[in-house]
Amino acid sequence: QAQLVESGGGLVQPGGSLRLSCAASGSIFIVNAMGWYRQAPGKQRELVAAITSAASTNYADSVKGRFTISRDNTKNTVWLQMNSLKPEDTAVYYCHANVVGTATLLSSNYWGQGTQVTVSS
Repeated sequence: QAQLVESGGGLVQPGGSLRLSCAASGSIFIVNAMGWYRQAPGKQRELVAAITSAASTNYADSVKGRFTISRDNTKNTVWLQMNSLKPEDTAVYYCHANVVGTATLLSSNYWGQGTQVTVSS
């Protein structure tokens, strides 16, 4: 079993910045891909950014050039640096990780509890 704990959400004005963090803990053998998803009211959850254990990244078109995902494999932690925030970035942001557990050596998907990001003046 693994747990993902997120932090860093909040209220920011348009054009501002926020940095989200997510740390994985528990019975972890290795963490494969990690990523951030978001869900706005009345909308489906969507991928924002993802990063493999080899640091290959993938971004939604709507955030390219504004958001940067990074990770530290030694700490099983992923960050999302969000710059030039827009009101349409307002959503609950969820951390995701694909984790191989020590007990089974099988991979499973885990989600954080979600953190609210609100972009408003």
